[in-house]
This record gives sequence, C-alpha cells and structure tokens, in this order.
Amino acid sequence: MGLFDSRRAFPANVGAGGDMTSPERRRKLHAGHFAFMRALVQGLPAKDSWDRYLAFEAESSDSRAVRATITWIRQEFALAARREDRFGTARLIEIDVQKIPELPARWPTLAQFAEEAGLEDYSEAEQIEAYQARFGPPHRRTDRRQRLVAKQLDALNWLEGLVAQPPRAGDAIAAWLQPAFAARLAAADLFTLAQLVDRINGLGLRWAGVVKGIGEHKARRIVGWLKQHQSSIGMTVGAHVSLARQQLFAHELQQVVAPRTGVVPLEKLIVPAELDGSRGHFRRPQTHCLMAASNDHAATLAWLQSKQGLAPEQVAQARARKRNRDSGVASAGDWLQFLSHTQRAYRKEAERFLLWAIVQRGKPLSSMTTEDCIDYRAFLADPQPRSRWCAQRNRERWSPLWRPFEGPLSPSAQRQAITILRNLYAFWVDKNYVMGNPWSGVSVPRSSTPKVNAGRSFSMQQWLFIEAQLALLPQTSSTSRLRFALRLLYATGLRLAEVVSATVDHLQWVAYPPDADDDEAIEGWLLSVVGKGHRERQVPIPTEVVSELAKYLAARGLEPDPEDASNVGVYLLGKATDIAERAPALAPAGGVDAKDGVAANTLYDQIKRFFDDCAGVLSRQGDAKGAARFQRASTHWMRHTHASHSIARGTRVEIEQQILGHASLATTTIYVTTEQKRRLKAIQKFWKP
Repeated sequence: MGLFDSRRAFPANVGAGGDMTSPERRRKLHAGHFAFMRALVQGLPAKDSWDRYLAFEAESSDSRAVRATITWIRQEFALAARREDRFGTARLIEIDVQKIPELPARWPTLAQFAEEAGLEDYSEAEQIEAYQARFGPPHRRTDRRQRLVAKQLDALNWLEGLVAQPPRAGDAIAAWLQPAFAARLAAADLFTLAQLVDRINGLGLRWAGVVKGIGEHKARRIVGWLKQHQSSIGMTVGAHVSLARQQLFAHELQQVVAPRTGVVPLEKLIVPAELDGSRGHFRRPQTHCLMAASNDHAATLAWLQSKQGLAPEQVAQARARKRNRDSGVASAGDWLQFLSHTQRAYRKEAERFLLWAIVQRGKPLSSMTTEDCIDYRAFLADPQPRSRWCAQRNRERWSPLWRPFEGPLSPSAQRQAITILRNLYAFWVDKNYVMGNPWSGVSVPRSSTPKVNAGRSFSMQQWLFIEAQLALLPQTSSTSRLRFALRLLYATGLRLAEVVSATVDHLQWVAYPPDADDDEAIEGWLLSVVGKGHRERQVPIPTEVVSELAKYLAARGLEPDPEDASNVGVYLLGKATDIAERAPALAPAGGVDAKDGVAANTLYDQIKRFFDDCAGVLSRQGDAKGAARFQRASTHWMRHTHASHSIARGTRVEIEQQILGHASLATTTIYVTTEQKRRLKAIQKFWKP
C-alpha cells in the first residue's frame, strides 16, 4: 500500500492533534496534483507523470494506491467546483477522457470508400452523403474527445488558481500525507511540517528510525518532497541529512543551527546589544574590573575558563578521537568542545540561566535582582513552556532539537543549580564586575522527605547474572568490547571518562621484591589514570583482565601483547571494526582505525542497552524488582559495584580510596557494609525464637 490511499479512514482522534479530518487537517491540493492530472488528461504516460509529480505519495508500481489517489483528486476537484456553484464544471472534471474510445488511427479516404462501395460513378456530394451515413460526420468522436481535453484543461487551470496551496510550516502533516501514514508520524509526536523538518534536521540520516512503519525508502521520498517545497515551507532540510553521522565533519554539524537570539547553546547565542550586560544595572565601572570581559556572555566564559579544565594531554586525546569528524577548521570557541566534567556542569547551569534571562525575562544577567532569582528557582521546578525549554536527554548541541532542560529538576538538582549560580556571581563580585550577588540569601529547595539511598550497585548474584548474559551475546566487534569493558569496569572501578581515555601506553608491568612489611614478592599490572582534579593514580588490574584485553586486541586485528611496539597509542576500548559488514551505512568513508578509541556516549549507550536487555530477561523470569534495578542502572553502577564487592572481600578502605581516586576517605566509607551487616545479623538473632 502506498503512502496515500483515499479509501483509508483517519482515526477520529490521534495524539494531541484531535480530529485529523477537521478543516485544519484536511488533505490539501498542491500544484503537483494539477500538473499530474493535466498530463493524464493529455494522454502522457501515467507512470512517468506520477514519478515526476507525485512520487512522494506512493510508488508508481503500487497501482491500487495510484488509482485511489486519482479518484480522490477527481473528487476533490469536483467538490471545489460545486462549492463555487460550477456544477457543470464538476461533472466535466469527473469524466475520464481516456475512456472515450478513439476511432481507428487511419480512416478510409473518400476515394477508397467510393471504390469499396462501388460508388465511383456517383457524384462527390453523393459519395460524401454515403460516407457520413456509414461513419457519421468526419472525425466526430475524435473532435468530441479533443474538445473535452481542452475544456478539462481550462477547468484545471481555473481550479488550480482557486484551491491549489503551497505547503506551509504550520500545516498539519495530515494535510499532505496519507491518513495512516500521518497517524504513524503522530504516534512519534510529529503533527506539523515544521516539527517534521526539525526532527529530520535534528537526527540526520536516521531520523525515521524511531517512526514505526517508515522505512529508508519512504524517508528519502519525504525528504525529497520537503526539499522541493522548502521555499514555501520556509524551512531548509540541511545537507547533513543525506550523509551518515560518521561522514560529517564537526564544522558541518555546527552549521546546522545558525547563531541567533533564542534557545540555543551558549556558543550559538547572539545576545542583543541592549541585553548583553555592557550597561547592566549593577555593573561596576569597566576600569575597576579585574577581567577584560565587557559583557555578560564574555564574563560567563571567563568564569567557566577559571574552573579546572582538562589537562593538555587529555585535550590531545579528545582531539585525536574526533579527527574523523574534524576538518581542521579552528575557531576562538574551540575550547568549549573540550571541557572537564566540572566545566560542563557549570556551563549547563550558567547557560540555562542566561537563556532564561534573555529569552523569557528580557534582562541581562548583570541586571538580575533577588526577585528574579527567586522566580528562576520556581522555573527550575517546572520549565514552561515545555516545547521551548525541554527535550530528550540524547539531543546533541548541534541539533535543532536541543533544549537546555529535560524536564523539571529534582530538589537536589535545583540545589546544585543555585549553588553554581551563586558561585558565578561571587566570582563576578570578586572581580569587580558587578556590585553584588543576587543569589545571596536565596534558600535552596529541600526534599519533603529524606531520600533513601538503596545503593546504586549490583549484588554478587546480579553480577554473575551479567556474566551469564555476556556469554550469550554473538561474537561481534561491539559485543567483544562490551564484555571487556564491563569486566574492566568491575575490576577497577574506573569512571566512564577514565576508561575511554586509557591506552595500552598507560599499562605497566611491575615487580616488587619482599620488604620489611611483606615478605612476599609480587608482580602484576598497573594502569596510570588521570582522574578528577588532574590527580594521577595507579590502578591495579588483575592479570586475568589483561588476558581478556589480549583477546580483545586480537579480535580488533592488533597484536595481543599490550606492550608490543605496534600497539603504541592503541585505546583499551576501540571502535567497532566490523561496522562496514554489519552496518554499511554507518561506516566512515575512510574505514575504521582499529587503534581508535570509542566515544564515551557510545559506550554509555551500549551498556545502558545491555542493562535494559537484562531487565527484559529478568522481567520474563518474574523478577520485577531485579528488572527495575537494571532499568535504573548505568555505567557508574559498575564503579559502585567494584567498591562494594572489593571492600566486602577484605580490601581496606584506605586502599580502595586510592584505587577509586576519592579525595576524602569519607566518600569511600559509604561502601562499607560490615557494620550494617553486623547490625542486621544481631537483630535477626534477637528476633529468632
């Protein structure tokens, strides 16, 4: 069945759009419908005409859909004529000229007829009279057909000027697409052409992957139709949509959303001169300021740069991982692409407040009062309107679907936001940029009930279940990475950013002789890690895990010995090397370098999907609590699981503190369950008869 079929009825109520047969959502006629019907009336090849004007609606090979669409077009044409009291035109439009039979292409001449009829000796007038008696007036039926074609063409031209409409951004998708097809898009929260274009630009080539019933071929036809009408829609489908993500350079993605004043990332925001803070209400004289920044945007970036960033070697590693999508086009804001975790957290909160101040409040940051801050605190608990401020977590900063919020912030997230903003203004006050801190004295939200922390870690039984599920996975490059990654995380407690940054160069084989405190010699592997605050530590790695690494390196086509000279610069966790065979459309143009490291978000998403699969298995087994636990789990749970299991097996807390890289021993002691276990056993013994 094609995309358009007039015989299918629309559901009476689909999504938030309500009645999809209402006047606003009624399917509309455009110039392509009229061009196709003109070609049909004139007898041009129907298939070629369909492919030229209406390929968006259905495949020309889908004869049922083509017939239904032609019927619908004629009905709509006739209905439009009747609305204008042109009932004769309506009847004329409904006639299928092609069904009027033609006379033979070659009529007998008058002489031929006279010879065949034995009328050679008759006068010409008598011959003509006999000829017309036999065949009728010359070319009578042919003339009738030609007259109908001419009349229908005139009627189509009149109707086109009357009812044909170009697509507009605010039009309902149901106004242009087959009802069943529009319903599928509505189920994916797509109701207007503007939303459709934004979704396509925001997700790129694979935009239809989340829309049930829309395959790649239909998706390409939709994109082609939108490009054909982008002048009337007023929105452009970006060139990036035709390429796989791996084939796009960073600067090409940055061009998808143009810099403007609106809800856009900090690096894209254009602040109007009257709102930039250069003449902020509470600004101190520029000559007294300890920063060169002369406006709020620049002062915010100066504050962000003052926070602990990535070490130069970490920036170099991050650039190396991006080299396939980095064209070498540099800009002054490149440093914003390589921020530490702390800087990203601070940028997020400053960005949110700046956007709210400019877009919703209409004031510069350096003019904000305590009352403004109190109103923003309330806004954090319910960012409205949601369509302007909220989007899904995975919308990247280059995408037009990006928004600064996912939804209302929890009390703890609100506290963090206010603490960070208080720090921003304290920095400005300290630098003599503004005269006071409007956040000073604004209380932070508290939960109505204390939060019970049931622990974000797996039990030993659950870890064994994870191992069993890993063993069932097929042998692919990505599943090999997943097996090794989870075992490495469990063995070391590394953070996600630390594990994706690690290379074989950071591994070191060490041997320690007996000493006064320990008369046993020992040797093994250590992994050098640079963690939070640029603190370097060495994390022991079990020999068995390094053996797993050797197998994983061999699976990537590399030397299994981590210390082999050919393995210099190889990341412990690499990209999927078999992507060209398993998903050709996603493969980068130049192929995959087996030495390259995997991106943090790629590994995070893969582990989350695996945990979701584990949840599905437990759910089918009737373990609802276990399934719910796996659904909440993330990569950081492996860090907690490592610490809990290690301390439970006898590792001293101060040793685990060094392994985990905690600045405070108090942080590590949250994993100590010995005392709780002792108390639990005591009560059970007390209660036992």
